[in-house]
Amino acid sequence: MAESRHSLFHQFAASDWDGFLKGVEKEGLRVDANGFIAQTPHPEALGSALTHPRITTDYSEALLELITPVFSSTEAMLASLRDTHRFVQQNLGDEVFWAASMPCEIDGDQSIPIAEYGRSNIGQLKHVYRQGLAVRYGRIMQSIAGAHYNLSLPDSFWHKWQQLTGNQDALKDFKSDQYFWLIRNFRRRSWLLMLLFGASPALDSSFVAGVKHDLSRFDERTWYGKHATSLRMGDLGYHNNAQASLNICFNELDTYTRTLDQAIHTNWPAYEAIGTRRNDEFIQINTSVLQIENEYYSAVRPKRTTERAEKPIQALDARGVEYIEVRCLDLDPFSPVGVNQAQIDFLDLFLLDCLLTDSPRIGDDECQRLDDNYKDVVASGRWQELGVCQGGRRVPVGNAARELLDRLQPLAELLDSWGQDETYRSALAAQREKLQGQEWSVPSARVLASMEASGLGHRDWVLALSRQHQETLRNEALAPDVLADYQRMSRESLAEQEAQEQSDNLPFATFLEQYLRS
Repeated sequence: MAESRHSLFHQFAASDWDGFLKGVEKEGLRVDANGFIAQTPHPEALGSALTHPRITTDYSEALLELITPVFSSTEAMLASLRDTHRFVQQNLGDEVFWAASMPCEIDGDQSIPIAEYGRSNIGQLKHVYRQGLAVRYGRIMQSIAGAHYNLSLPDSFWHKWQQLTGNQDALKDFKSDQYFWLIRNFRRRSWLLMLLFGASPALDSSFVAGVKHDLSRFDERTWYGKHATSLRMGDLGYHNNAQASLNICFNELDTYTRTLDQAIHTNWPAYEAIGTRRNDEFIQINTSVLQIENEYYSAVRPKRTTERAEKPIQALDARGVEYIEVRCLDLDPFSPVGVNQAQIDFLDLFLLDCLLTDSPRIGDDECQRLDDNYKDVVASGRWQELGVCQGGRRVPVGNAARELLDRLQPLAELLDSWGQDETYRSALAAQREKLQGQEWSVPSARVLASMEASGLGHRDWVLALSRQHQETLRNEALAPDVLADYQRMSRESLAEQEAQEQSDNLPFATFLEQYLRS
């Protein structure tokens, strides 16, 4: 019998282990003093949303996205993220940075301004892509915020791991194969993350105005899911009919990029009927099932840093998988920066175990079961009688979660022995505590309990919490050199955007035609 991957990993020594490489992309809405989505442009003090390395926008002009560099420690990464939050908070004036995933008060599609990126062709492409999302799915869905966690392992790990597994492939091919190994197991277990970190069980009534739903009434302007963990990841969140037709294969890199590329080059009749222009204005990039790769919604993505004018699929095919992006995380509304240390450390442990556990290819039947587990926990994860399918049997969700947490204990102990601390055991214990007793203290339950204790509905509760975070962060002055560095990045990003706009010499229609052919 072949030696297990966990046994192989135990052949590492503390001196062989260089830890994880990690980063976060954290979204959040700017809102006015009354808790309504901001109608103002991206603050100039925050630089160019097109070119700033740490502060940009996602779908909406009001939806900020804060990006950390890559770090080797959770503490350094969170410190950087907190510095960026401090700088942003100092430059919001009377506006507030919304702390929750589900949005503030809105008033239909037209209240959600689409992000602007200037006159350069790349800037116009980003804007037209977002116009396409609007005509395809509506803007309301795009006002939701979340956190994306990016993780990789250093080449020092991969060289040793390749040696231990006896693999002879080129390193880039070996790494891609192993990252997809991890991804397959992530898909088998991602329901656990929705139980442990889902934090969007309620929403403002303006989000579902005129929409049929099965939510329960919390108060006159708040709806909630009775047992839901994450309305953000449920039927009211990121979904659409065209993507339901896709069969994107996560078994290996070749099938993943091929099936994604097929979706980008397959016309969808409803989008063809819309067309790419309205009068002289471009309203979507193309009429395919997907305009570009990023339109595909998934809980996890294999990623590769792109070079100028390179598409994500091209980067993956040319140089292989560089890191994985976990996309299913709700914002932690209780944290001033939307994520917390125990969560990040647990994710490292969870993802490493996904790599170290046997991971056969996923067939169609298993794929359906995995999707069902995920959807069930998103919709009803706090119902302790819910069963999830594990190894061909239905297991109560709490028992299944505790079994998965227990299997992580030996790995946590090994990593802590190398680090000579209790980082991973503490992170694991923090997750176990959420599932103790009759009333679980998972984040979705904490949100509802805190709302009820405050006597406030979703909008007013999140607004009060957001103001608390704002006060906390504004009272933490940035060190003078750090402040100067952020101000420099803002100035340089504005200059870089202007330089791009000055250097473009192709009409946008010609640029887009060439982009689609590449």
